[in-house]
Amino acid sequence: MWIKALHSFMTYMVQQGRLSITYPDGNVQIYEGQSPGPKVAIALNDPALPRRIVLSPKMGISEGYVDGRLTIENDDLEGFLRLCIGNMAARGGLKTHWPLEMLRYLGRRAAQFNPASRSRANVAHHYDLSGALYDLFLDDDRQYSCAYFPRPDMTLEEAQDAKKAHIARKLLLRPGMRVLDIGCGWGGMGLTLARDYDAKVVGVTLSEEQHKIAVQRAKDAGLEDRADFRLMDYRDVDGQFDRIVSVGMFEHVGVPHYREYFDKIRELLTPEGVALIHTIGRAEPPGTTSPWIQKYIFPGGYVPALSEMSRAVENAGLMPTDVEIWRLHYADTLRHWYNRFMQNIDKARALYDERFCRMWRYYLLASELTFRLGRQVVFQMQLAKAHGAVPLSRDYLYRSN
Repeated sequence: MWIKALHSFMTYMVQQGRLSITYPDGNVQIYEGQSPGPKVAIALNDPALPRRIVLSPKMGISEGYVDGRLTIENDDLEGFLRLCIGNMAARGGLKTHWPLEMLRYLGRRAAQFNPASRSRANVAHHYDLSGALYDLFLDDDRQYSCAYFPRPDMTLEEAQDAKKAHIARKLLLRPGMRVLDIGCGWGGMGLTLARDYDAKVVGVTLSEEQHKIAVQRAKDAGLEDRADFRLMDYRDVDGQFDRIVSVGMFEHVGVPHYREYFDKIRELLTPEGVALIHTIGRAEPPGTTSPWIQKYIFPGGYVPALSEMSRAVENAGLMPTDVEIWRLHYADTLRHWYNRFMQNIDKARALYDERFCRMWRYYLLASELTFRLGRQVVFQMQLAKAHGAVPLSRDYLYRSN
């Protein structure tokens, strides 16, 4: 029954490219779309896999590959993911599974309920992995967020520097300004603002590993008096800040906490203050997180629609002074990460194991192709309390001095 159901599902889904499936009973079926696309052959090596894929395609396929129960000819994972994601985009998502998706949508507030204790556990799941792992694929400054490629030939290091400079220009910094960095990571953004713009930075993170490294980096750079990194939840921060920056953290806030998040930003901003929120976003209506990403990569995480962010900003009484959309910048960033990870995959195996490497490879490639083939982007939302807190045109961002 389940093989027949999966056959019907694949017949419906494959509109681009060609997919050959060897089923657990040895039967081979070929699905070929009317449009060009990758040609891929896979084998399902577990009799339970057709049922798992039919009931939850994203989870069944992802777990099947990571566990080795779904194998791809020549290990062409990129071709397989291009075929899957390209066809889902062409079909407008998994509309054949709308009852399941609706149930997941209705349950998303519970899945994204992130009080401080749960947020700390979610952060530890991903960001407290061995620091040596991140050294294998990130730039020297450990920027674990979208880089900015004003030129396509830029190195990853150049593009991450360009990202930080672009954000700093949007913050309109002046020497001595007090800056809060929400979700400061390993300290790269905060140290840059302290060193290059003479800001007084308070950075907060829930990751013990990130906090330890950020504090040591500030000490090594002689910036302890200007870069104060704290192991704490942003909701517990007190005081007033001239500028607030948050890069790659809003994805972990959770829909139930959007109003709380922007209310806190309003509370912490001075009357003439400016905030810059940089987050992955979806160029489509609100949805749900991939169940595989939710379980294995970013528990509690969610990529917001612009409508969801905007509603929370409006309700918090903040003024949107600029909204910029980055499209393929994150796809290019992830390609750099993937290439570096693959160059160092033997070191990754030594840190963890083969299954972990398959999971990480799948995560990086699937993420890249979701940006490249789907409707995932990056939002940069600049916010203020006062109309005149920033210039009335964007010219200031692109002046040479």
